[in-house]
Amino acid sequence: MADPGSPPTVVSRKFPRGCCVALRHAGHWLLAWNVIAGIAASQSPPAAPPRPAAPAVPPAPEALDLETTDGVKLAVWLYRAPDATASATPRPRGAPKPTVILVHDLGGTHASVEPLALALQRAGCHVVAPDLRGHGASTVRSGPGGKEVELEAKSLKRGDLEAIAASTGGTVRDQANARGDIETVRDFLRMQSGSDAPGLDRLVVIGIGTGATLATQWTAADASWPPLASGPQGRQVKALVLVSPAWTPRGLPILPALGQETVKRDVPILVLAGRADKDALRVFDQLKRGRPQEWYEQRTGASPAQAPKLEKPADATAVLLQIDTDDSGEKLLASRRPDPAELIKGFLGAVLPQPRP
Repeated sequence: MADPGSPPTVVSRKFPRGCCVALRHAGHWLLAWNVIAGIAASQSPPAAPPRPAAPAVPPAPEALDLETTDGVKLAVWLYRAPDATASATPRPRGAPKPTVILVHDLGGTHASVEPLALALQRAGCHVVAPDLRGHGASTVRSGPGGKEVELEAKSLKRGDLEAIAASTGGTVRDQANARGDIETVRDFLRMQSGSDAPGLDRLVVIGIGTGATLATQWTAADASWPPLASGPQGRQVKALVLVSPAWTPRGLPILPALGQETVKRDVPILVLAGRADKDALRVFDQLKRGRPQEWYEQRTGASPAQAPKLEKPADATAVLLQIDTDDSGEKLLASRRPDPAELIKGFLGAVLPQPRP
């Protein structure tokens, strides 16, 4: 599997002989993308395998207490990547590891997406997973006069969802007067220092269900900050993964964010969907309109398809992988044939900008 923190394997457009049949019989019809992501073996005889190194032990999750500009006490969990010096695949000195902001679905918590967080952590990513307002341990907001207000997930309305993805107010981002849940996590990452610390250089956002809609909205807000004389303020998201994105959760449409220029044309986006995820297919069809020559898709029961002028799927910036299951959202992440975590890791290994040695 391609490591998202290291360059993907050089791609051959010819599949290894016999692998198509074996994987088709096993039900793994996502062969094409997996090969392109770096799974395929070399066409030449393999060299003797190196002596395996002991895998680095991932650090235990760290619980953080942050606060949004509207007073929500945000509980956040940080899964630091294993130490590069102890890893079997060390990176160049000073090379930043990918950092993932993982946004759960309505009704979920950081715990409901923790299996994915741990898989990405083992793959060499830093992962930050907040309990969104009204969920898990993030159920208190400081109101006027210091009075505390209880928040409940089932009572959240459109305005509350907009506040989760808020990043606006003023011209200087770090002084913005509306910084919601995801932006507060971003502020925490901005303040980290050290070559092995989580940061913004190779930032990925992954959202599930309504969390995917919120991740898209925040990515659009991130890209909308104008540059200052001292440098850029936005466009920090380098890849976006949407698992069963919701089209209009609680009245909050995803369409305006999909029309934002950076989201529409530039940020590499993977859409993961079950066979019943009609909203996810609708989202991907919208992405295809903005990237008519940069899409690749594998829909349930159909052969892989790609843009007419796309030379190879690895060059696609909009990818749809539909899994043959009725599950969606966080339940989709529990699938094992194929494993969504492996698909996400392969995608990130293929599209993330590679660090300089």
